[in-house]
Amino acid sequence: MQQIHFVANDTIDANQAASQLRIRYGDHPIETADIVVALGGDGLMLQTLHRVMHTGIPVYGMNFGSVGFMMNPFSEDALAERLASVQRTRIYPLSMQVIDVSGNSRQALALNEVSLFRSTYQAAKIQIIVDGETRLDELICDGVLLATPAGSTAYNLSAHGPILPIEAPLLALTPISPFRPRRWRGAILSNRAEVRFVTREANKRPISAVADNVEFHNVLEVTVREDRRHAVTLLFDPGTSLEERVLSEQFRF
Repeated sequence: MQQIHFVANDTIDANQAASQLRIRYGDHPIETADIVVALGGDGLMLQTLHRVMHTGIPVYGMNFGSVGFMMNPFSEDALAERLASVQRTRIYPLSMQVIDVSGNSRQALALNEVSLFRSTYQAAKIQIIVDGETRLDELICDGVLLATPAGSTAYNLSAHGPILPIEAPLLALTPISPFRPRRWRGAILSNRAEVRFVTREANKRPISAVADNVEFHNVLEVTVREDRRHAVTLLFDPGTSLEERVLSEQFRF
């Protein structure tokens, strides 16, 4: 039996289920655990993945949320057998480096996407530079995002961006409510690309930058690249891997 550390979101049902699982299977400190089992939704999964990113501990989710795209069905029974037969998916995050209007530099990691958003009623004006070459001199929009394959079915999909296969060495660059150029719908980039966003009229048109759940305000420049120094591993029941879920999502209507 592998050593398990249980976490749960802040709901009565999830906490009760976690208590029963701890009694039945034991509960080890995260520092000595082989696997983390997370009971909640995709939000809890993201929080847990960020928590274990520097440890290499894999995470197995059981759904107690609303969508549960990254979760497995909940059951108290045969957990040891389920964990012994899991399929593994490895995900690399994006590294976001931000310089704000005061010259301060901040960093954060994102497993789903890095997003830039306008902070006032005025549209954002953003220059997009890929590998040192200006590809879009001025995008007038509500915002723009760069998504990993894992994040391509999340906010990126809601913004009409492309779904990327999990194993694809690609990133999705997607505008959010673009005004000019009106017909630009984004781009698919190599995962080796470095993307730099430069805000225009930063004081008049303030912009926030978000890496998953970490937000910085009044940004001037944002540089994003895939970070292969860090990785997380998600665990899924046989036949329900993240690769399969992303593929199936492309045939929903």
